[in-house]
Amino acid sequence: KAPAPPPPPPVSLRTMAWVVGIVLLLDQVSKYYVVHVLRLDRIREIEVLPPWLNLHMAWNQGVNFGLFSSSQDIMRWVLVAVAVAVCAWVILWIRRVRPGWFAQASAGLLVGGAIGNVIDRILYGAVADFLNMSMPGIDNPYSFNIADVAIFCGALGLVFFTGRPCTTSRTASSV
Repeated sequence: KAPAPPPPPPVSLRTMAWVVGIVLLLDQVSKYYVVHVLRLDRIREIEVLPPWLNLHMAWNQGVNFGLFSSSQDIMRWVLVAVAVAVCAWVILWIRRVRPGWFAQASAGLLVGGAIGNVIDRILYGAVADFLNMSMPGIDNPYSFNIADVAIFCGALGLVFFTGRPCTTSRTASSV
């Protein structure tokens, strides 16, 4: 019987931490600019490249597309707790699984986006959504933000970049 392979080396979470930091910076700076400099919360909409890209202010008290939205303050804190729990689970899972660079970056996107939206819920009571994309003849009523894009890309990346390790070389025994 062949000896068991050595355990993988401890994984550095440096890649994930850098991605979290970059996402948080981009997300929070963009939200600050839109809300406090452009005052989009007061003027409601700015056409950038109509109809393809507009800035349309929406305060989202729920999750994606306003699901679970409620004016009750308790729901805000429930959503904060859920997001923090998901972030903690992803971080612990990444430490245990020890995935490659792409999976760590994907986890960083997801965690950074979730934390960005948690900051909004704490500061504003709702998530600041402002990016709106439509097409000629199709008016999209929903807005999103950089954190939402990061969460989506991170979740998609975790689906594609985790699991069994891919091998690029073939041995004589595998032919």
